Amino acid sequence: MSSNSPVPASRTPVPVPRTAVPLGIVDPVEQARAELKAALAAIEQKANVPKRLTDATDRTVAKARAFSRRNPTAATAAVIAGAALIGAIVWGAVRLYTR
Repeated sequence: MSSNSPVPASRTPVPVPRTAVPLGIVDPVEQARAELKAALAAIEQKANVPKRLTDATDRTVAKARAFSRRNPTAATAAVIAGAALIGAIVWGAVRLYTR
């Protein structure tokens, strides 16, 4: 069998997420290291609020752009309604403040 042959489908390596422990580790020390590494990666992922906010913002912007490409009229109406709502809130706040 040559080394250039493709890997059978049942033996295709599956990528393991950073927060998971790979299967098949026999050595208990290596298993403990892998579990610690996965736990620290999970903590870092959970605690990294700026990165999570950036990812959420990027997803929302992508959804808004896709919506505006599909339906530009509704997107324009949503922007106008949002601007009117913000204007009304500011106007109400200033009016309450000046009374």
